[in-house]
Amino acid sequence: MTQDFWGPIRLSIEIATVSSLFVLIVGLLLGNFMANRKFKGKTVVETFFLLPLVLPPSVVGFLLIVIFGRNSPVGQSIEWLFNQPVMFTWWAAVIASSVVAFPLMYQSSKTGFESIDEDIQRAARVDGAGEFALFLYVSVPLAVKGIVAGGILSFARALGEFGATLMFAGNIPGRTQTVPTAIYTAIDSGNMELAWLWVACMVGLSFFMLILVNLIRT
Repeated sequence: MTQDFWGPIRLSIEIATVSSLFVLIVGLLLGNFMANRKFKGKTVVETFFLLPLVLPPSVVGFLLIVIFGRNSPVGQSIEWLFNQPVMFTWWAAVIASSVVAFPLMYQSSKTGFESIDEDIQRAARVDGAGEFALFLYVSVPLAVKGIVAGGILSFARALGEFGATLMFAGNIPGRTQTVPTAIYTAIDSGNMELAWLWVACMVGLSFFMLILVNLIRT
């Protein structure tokens, strides 16, 4: 019972942590690039970035299968490099969680970067700061509230990912069975006690993380 209970929780935290680190890096870079920048087609690009927020999880899972499946060039390249397909693996769960969590990190970090006074950035450039130094030592510290809030929300979203993970990574105990898919299995098998324990754990974690986000933003 103990192993059955803690296994999906540990796996969910591991997957959410790796996913959050990935979307943190990509979200910071793209959020900083897109903030206060105007170019033709920006709305289309940003809509593409935010699309996983509104797409049904089954659609996200289907697209991941198409992109990374064994019949796709990307999937075949991965299988050639690592001698195994990416579908139904731990990394498939990471990819699915990253895709659905990225929009939250991107939007929060971009909002944080847009709140920075452009005069401060111009002054740093006049003083000789390069773009990387400006980003690392000026922009990131000034946008830290939005970045941290986005990181927490991304982690929470990755932790609760279900639909795309079930389709793309499967529900393999000890390998890809996260808490959401474990709850689904427990309910399907009639083990309501175990399902309730996982539900209570997820509600508690999500509630705590939302409180942190609200405290950061105030």
